[in-house]
Amino acid sequence: MPDYTGANGLRESFRVVGKPNIPGLTSYAMATGIAKFGSDFTVPDMLFAKILRSPFAHAKVLAIDASKALAIPGVVDVVKWDDPIFGDITQNPFSTSKTGYLPNEAHKEGAEVGAVVIAESEALCDEALCALHVQWEELPFIVDIKKGLDPDFPAIRGPEWDESHTYNPPPKTTEGHTWMATHYPEDPRKKGNVGWSTKAEGDMASGWKQADFILEYEVNVHDVVSLLPNPQASVAWWTDDMYRPGKTLRIEGAVQRRGAIATMYKMPDENVIQEGLFQGGKYCDWGLRMAQEITPLLSKRVNRPVRCCNTREENFDMCVNERFAHIKLGVTNEGLITAVDDSSLLDHGAPGSSEMTVYDRDWTGYYTLKCENITQRYTVVDSNRGFMHTCGQFVPYSWDMLTVGIYLIAEKLGKDPTEIARLNLHGPDSQKDTRPVPSFEACLNEGKKLMNWNWHPAGTKRLPDGRLHGASFRYQMCPRHAFLKYFCKLEYRDGVVHFPTQGPIAGWFGTECFTMIIAEELGLMFDDIAVDYDYRAEHTDEAGGSDGVTGHGWVVKECANMLKKKILEAAAREAQETVIRFGPMEMPKPESPLKSYKAEDLDIMDGKVFVKSDPSKFVLFSQATTETITADFGSYSPKSAWATQFGRKLDTMNTSWCEVAVDDETGEVEILKYLVVADPGKVIRLTSFESQIDQVVFFSQGCQLLEEYILDPETGVKLNGNMLDYRKPTTLDVPIVDKEILELRSGDGAYGASGIAHNLANSHLIITAIHNATGVWVDPPATPDRMLKALGKC
Repeated sequence: MPDYTGANGLRESFRVVGKPNIPGLTSYAMATGIAKFGSDFTVPDMLFAKILRSPFAHAKVLAIDASKALAIPGVVDVVKWDDPIFGDITQNPFSTSKTGYLPNEAHKEGAEVGAVVIAESEALCDEALCALHVQWEELPFIVDIKKGLDPDFPAIRGPEWDESHTYNPPPKTTEGHTWMATHYPEDPRKKGNVGWSTKAEGDMASGWKQADFILEYEVNVHDVVSLLPNPQASVAWWTDDMYRPGKTLRIEGAVQRRGAIATMYKMPDENVIQEGLFQGGKYCDWGLRMAQEITPLLSKRVNRPVRCCNTREENFDMCVNERFAHIKLGVTNEGLITAVDDSSLLDHGAPGSSEMTVYDRDWTGYYTLKCENITQRYTVVDSNRGFMHTCGQFVPYSWDMLTVGIYLIAEKLGKDPTEIARLNLHGPDSQKDTRPVPSFEACLNEGKKLMNWNWHPAGTKRLPDGRLHGASFRYQMCPRHAFLKYFCKLEYRDGVVHFPTQGPIAGWFGTECFTMIIAEELGLMFDDIAVDYDYRAEHTDEAGGSDGVTGHGWVVKECANMLKKKILEAAAREAQETVIRFGPMEMPKPESPLKSYKAEDLDIMDGKVFVKSDPSKFVLFSQATTETITADFGSYSPKSAWATQFGRKLDTMNTSWCEVAVDDETGEVEILKYLVVADPGKVIRLTSFESQIDQVVFFSQGCQLLEEYILDPETGVKLNGNMLDYRKPTTLDVPIVDKEILELRSGDGAYGASGIAHNLANSHLIITAIHNATGVWVDPPATPDRMLKALGKC
């Protein structure tokens, strides 16, 4: 699906796009500490706020006596959950709070609940929180989702939390499905703490009949915690506006599009000012925390600026929820999959968690198979384990149910898993298409060559140093999940092209990508484009991830070409003029080299507007026209969002490869080689591309070898709720990632590009390589003690 419809979509020569070492527009600010994140903002006369947090896994606040807190000098106010002031705001669509605003019931340890204190310093806020006399009612909790299946266990959520869920009725039969052996087959869509989400396609009976054998296995994914190095925070204050009626809200640190805050506080966008751009490191986390939203409300109450800042421990949210998958595959003796039955038990998380756990039956590798007989049965259990932010990594982890299956088929049949994958992958156009996918074939062949791939059965190879050797392979399609409407506006003014954007600055550096596209299309260099950061601009960097950048990039490309056409038309017009006018005065104008040429005879390159048939005739781009020229292209939702139909069509793909050494005496696992061969269609910004790959390998390695979220089963509280006890990888832990980039230009974003990284995140590529080395399975994280236990040595 190349970029046939747009201007220069099949461009062959690139001077800016895809080139290395083009710095980020704000890299200097971030590297030197000039950049301000939410926790960095201070304003005169500022107060501080902190929110009461639950020490229990599930509890309700019945009453709060704030008299002692209010008696502390410097404590300004205590705002309780039932204060009428909370009726002044509406629900922010990006909010992680879903009922009321400040609830009096906490569904996880550390949840905001009950009260907010406002004081002259953060230390006084802490003192005031300790002085509150809170009457708690401890409630039943679930942190073991298997125990949550008990139909006699009290419901931990009220019905108000289930209104938006996409539960389906439970399946008719549960035979052979570990997690679907429900206690109540005649139940409605949800009962107690358990709900169901089922999707069946094709003819399962026929699929089982075609199979020569049934392969059953389990894939267990544990919850993984997000790492937010920049604590979420905001500071807000209100001012009188001399130009508009009513108050103006100033808020810094929220860093989503200010429209979300404007909606929340029932204000027109133009009355909300948010100039800060930096939202900090996040991975698929689109949610605003209460600390980023509540400050305008508190500032209005006390008539002073108020800042609220989370600690890193308070940002300890999940980006993957726990899942236990029981998979059945019908398979022929050749290795062709004829039926897929995925029966998964999933943690729904605390209220407000991403609904990916309920409806994520589409973002899966199953639809890349020729097999169309697919049933996915989700048993979803409400829990108090933690909060999964608004997107998370549930999407790519669904692929590993298939990654493990392909590996096990290969093991059973004594075949190379790359060949099993090739046999089962459908063609470019549909699941009935039997043609090879060019992108997959290129990534597969290049990966095998670079890995010196020589498959061996599990547990059969030792390295010269005596350690066991294992290897694994995984394929993915490049993701398509951006769905926003995109807009671009460009202006040629005083000889310079201006690109206004409001931010926020996100991890994929979309504005840099867009600026490179603009420069490419206008024949300029990256530094020639003036990026005007302006909170009033309609354009935003919030494109929806790297694949959103490529779709949004198509809009930017078209807008740049619209501007180019207008500039050339203006240059041709002015070249015909013989006088220069200054009001009533006129003076002769020197003859232009472009005189007698039309716009279609001209082009732009190297900062010059020149005659295509005679490049020696030119004017400087900065002097092409005295006109101010604007081009805008907007409200376009690119086809790239759903073009691949969740894998039923295949264009750009990538492969991941891992080689490990396992010491069967100590249980230590070493990654010897980690390779990604990726075809993003076309690289827009190489630095962003490579960094996205490094990030997902950091993420994937951490969850498979180091990270473990531990809860006390007796109390439900976290036992390692900080980055000292919860083991994120450090730079000393992360392997060097070899990257091979292919550009087949078959994506449908700008220049045939598509997204990268998201589906490269995985939970079992390293785990599969460990099995290939040892012949035993270990649930992640594969720490030395777990490895030795799996090997029967402890």
